[in-house]
Amino acid sequence: MNKVVVGLSGGVDSSVAAASLHHQGYEVIGLTLWLMKGKGQCCSEGMVDAAFICEQLGISHHIVDSRDVFQANIVDYLVSGYESGVTPLPCSQCNKAVKFGPMLDYAKQELDCDRIATGHYARIRYDEVNQRYQLLRAVDRNKDQSYFLYDLSQEMLAGTLFPLGNQTKEETRRIANEFNLKTASKPESQDLCLIEAHGSMKTFLDQYITQKEGDIVDLDGKVLGKHQGVHHYTIGQRKGLGIAAAEPLYVVKLDPIMNQVIVANRANAGRSDCTVSRINWVSIPEPSSPIRVETQIRYRSSAVPVNVIPLDNHRVKLVFDEPQFGITPGQAAVLYNGEIVLGGGIIER
Repeated sequence: MNKVVVGLSGGVDSSVAAASLHHQGYEVIGLTLWLMKGKGQCCSEGMVDAAFICEQLGISHHIVDSRDVFQANIVDYLVSGYESGVTPLPCSQCNKAVKFGPMLDYAKQELDCDRIATGHYARIRYDEVNQRYQLLRAVDRNKDQSYFLYDLSQEMLAGTLFPLGNQTKEETRRIANEFNLKTASKPESQDLCLIEAHGSMKTFLDQYITQKEGDIVDLDGKVLGKHQGVHHYTIGQRKGLGIAAAEPLYVVKLDPIMNQVIVANRANAGRSDCTVSRINWVSIPEPSSPIRVETQIRYRSSAVPVNVIPLDNHRVKLVFDEPQFGITPGQAAVLYNGEIVLGGGIIER
């Protein structure tokens, strides 16, 4: 069945994904998830642009009210994380719990279709040896979004197409212009959808978390300044601390119990290991013995060599060759073997 449901956010990437598949002869159905009120992609403005693209292509457009799902899985998840002193990564959680899973369910149950497509820059291939779908980096490394997709299941990979995975962003813009799409020159989203909608993460969090003044201290407990809420800080942060020091200082720990932000110089800000929980082995079976791979501990960080030691309860210990700066609880550590995403999980304290 040459039928596919394309998730449309109202941006150029998803628009080109839909237009390309339509041009290839697929029966394309547009689907937009209404995640929250406000401006920006995935909101009111994005829905209007998505509807216009569907009209341009002559395809049907479905809108699903996913605000309650988004509130429970993303907003509440973020708020509870920041309250406990971690810096959650909402995008991978959103992809699995709010977008891919629900979209695939809706496609199957309501539209009699077993495949979805999105405008993500990543690739999927089937490994005949292990009889398993593999998640791969995109050809365009500058746009590669595989880091945010590590938590997808085999069922999700089996039912997903990534039409943009083999092309660059420049090619996507060119195709958008060739199809004369309304979104061809639409600016690229630079921030989380929540930041686009609320102006800043601080503004968003202050709606949910009460500001409480506390101390900024060094590793010896010496008070260096004051903060207006632990939730306003993240591990590795240097700017905006509002304290004077002889050398640059970085946030190395957040203590919501003592209501303290702990800082140190760069030499004391590195860590040689960390524990990662909620591991999802997306492209390979779960290993039973240590393996040597590469990991990214932030979306824009470089992949570095690491020894992965399996623990219990879907956890692993990562031991780095050299101490790493900015290992942040709540963020994802994603494991790679070259272009293959092996798996990933959430960094613990």
